[in-house]
Amino acid sequence: MAAMAPPSAPPAEVPSYFLCPISLQLMRDPVTLPTGISYDRAAISRWLASATASSSGARTCPVTRQPLEPELQLTPNHTLRRLIGSWVATLSPGSGVEEEDVDALRPVHRDELASLLSDAAADQVGALRKLGELVAECEHRRAMLESQDGVFDVLSRVLTGASACSTAREEAVGVLASLRIPEQELVRLVSRHANLAQSLTAVLRSSNLQSRAQAVRLVRALADVSVPAWVIGLDQELLAEVIRVVRDRVSTRATKAALHALSALCPYGRNRVKIVGAGAVPALVELLLDEPERRVCELALAVLDRLCTCAEGRAELVAHAAGVAVVGKKVLRVSEAATERAVRVLRSVARHAATPAVLQEMAQAGVVGKLCLALRSELCGVKTKEKVHEVLKLHSRVWKSSPCLSPKFLALYPS
Repeated sequence: MAAMAPPSAPPAEVPSYFLCPISLQLMRDPVTLPTGISYDRAAISRWLASATASSSGARTCPVTRQPLEPELQLTPNHTLRRLIGSWVATLSPGSGVEEEDVDALRPVHRDELASLLSDAAADQVGALRKLGELVAECEHRRAMLESQDGVFDVLSRVLTGASACSTAREEAVGVLASLRIPEQELVRLVSRHANLAQSLTAVLRSSNLQSRAQAVRLVRALADVSVPAWVIGLDQELLAEVIRVVRDRVSTRATKAALHALSALCPYGRNRVKIVGAGAVPALVELLLDEPERRVCELALAVLDRLCTCAEGRAELVAHAAGVAVVGKKVLRVSEAATERAVRVLRSVARHAATPAVLQEMAQAGVVGKLCLALRSELCGVKTKEKVHEVLKLHSRVWKSSPCLSPKFLALYPS
């Protein structure tokens, strides 16, 4: 007679306070909001991202519905994570808890990280992928990897190595983009690897959207450090790939990173001309036409403002059939910051690119009317109103016959 199999252990009942209020799953990386409620990092990040992308843009705590600050920082709940880890360690096989959850909560030792880094240095894709998974799983593991000796050097050598395959480069970029790289390490990365820009360009050309998003985040981090020699020496190919991330709408996060990078690269006059030459202005106009979320709109207008300080940027804007009109449309429509940037762009056009055709377009497209409204609006700051006043006064003689202008306005700007 066959022996009977031992009875399986009953499924473990997960304590309710170990479950994320959003996903109702065991929390792998618990974080706490200012409201005092803890969530799994992945779930609350998705919630906040979707709220930001909504029409209202308002972000609230899912449980308490209390409003949250725009630049909210998620606070790791180390105590709760240790409690969950201790509870998971007591479970026997067949307890009903997902193996992925158990593995994510398993402690990682420095020897294991050192071994993975050693394998990664030999361009082993599996080791690089495992490092990426560890970083993505929780804040604690990311902090451990950041403190590991030589981590940034190993990953940068893989990224820029002549013998590295494209997959290894993409995995290395993914890990680097996920880490908080100290400024001195970023400077060292630029100084030690002359082919850094070419390596990033290769990853940005990848068909892997996630790799492109991670690469543009790394470009942003490097641009923010502003190493003049490296920034000024960037070739147009890299700039074109960053702009392509904006044009292809890889993701909202990637679009923001690309816009931040372009903004950080714009202060250098030579770069502005190269960025314009790489097709930035049409890409920004098309982005604005798509009615992006508030923060993306503000960033796009900020980059456009900087590009319009050069003649090439202004020429590209007025040459686009919807360029001037879409900028005028954003006045008083998105936010005070967006209005300020839009007015700055229009002032650049009015000062330096005001051909009769452009002035006629501004009147016919309702831009002049929007500026008149801004002059009377309480939503505009004093500085912005001064710029509006300057534009309207500059061309009042041309616009005096426009139906957008009231007799009261004409009295302010007599011909």
